[in-house]
Amino acid sequence: MTGTAAVPDLERATLDKAARENFPVAPFFLPRAWRDDLMAVYGFARLVDDIGDGDLAPGGADARVLGAPPAGAEDRMVLLDAFEADLRRVFDGVPRHPLLRRLQPVVRRRALTPEPFLGLIAANRQDQLVARYETYDDLLAYCELSANPVGRLVLAVTGTSTPERVRLSDAICTALQIVEHLQDVAEDLGRDRIYLPAEDMKRFHVQEADLGEKTAGASVRALVAYEAQRARDLLNEGAPLVGSVHGRLKLLLAGFVAGGRAAVEAIAAAEYDVLPGPPRPGKVRLLREAGSILRGEG
Repeated sequence: MTGTAAVPDLERATLDKAARENFPVAPFFLPRAWRDDLMAVYGFARLVDDIGDGDLAPGGADARVLGAPPAGAEDRMVLLDAFEADLRRVFDGVPRHPLLRRLQPVVRRRALTPEPFLGLIAANRQDQLVARYETYDDLLAYCELSANPVGRLVLAVTGTSTPERVRLSDAICTALQIVEHLQDVAEDLGRDRIYLPAEDMKRFHVQEADLGEKTAGASVRALVAYEAQRARDLLNEGAPLVGSVHGRLKLLLAGFVAGGRAAVEAIAAAEYDVLPGPPRPGKVRLLREAGSILRGEG
């Protein structure tokens, strides 16, 4: 499909992915204004990830809308450059992509700054250049770009950002990113990416070839358990964020923390064997975790 008829499809195809996310993007219980604005932010984050992962819809419609040169449909770095140029038009001009046109009034209404959006683009550029991480600190620096901006945008959209809340949000978002990496070890390896720190792999005597097996051996399970505990610790560190806010935002943030904890428990229930496929938590576990957090028990 070409021409103007393709433009709404570009927007809908991306936003429809919200229903398949690990954690709620803009749940029904939020005020409509928040839901709409958070979905606009989600559209940006989802699209930049799709560009970085090579998961855009076939046909090159996104590249054409962004004004990328013909090679842009295949060259992710070219597309990311074109996407950044369109992001800058959100703040000073008229953006081309429908998802960025949807974002522009949100940026103005909520006084959002370019930095979180540029961080997400930088993370996807890094994915094209860096496929292995030597240390845990290196991985944390990546999460600072790939995950933490999302939490900061949630706080900005809801008008609740403070330095302490940003610190706690960063801990939660980094934890969620680590959990996602643990769930997706096999998928990431298929993209020739490994988000398990090399120094930890050496410590647990794990070779890259071990990650390509159908099921995990004892060494891989021990490594995954170690990284899962790090995610638990970060979730515990960030959990006081929930108690620092009120009303429906408290429910949303409790859902983020509960989603992370439930995912870690699902990994543990699989005995840390993440290679057959991503262990996913059930709704009962998720609700139990959320209730515990809202009661102040965790």
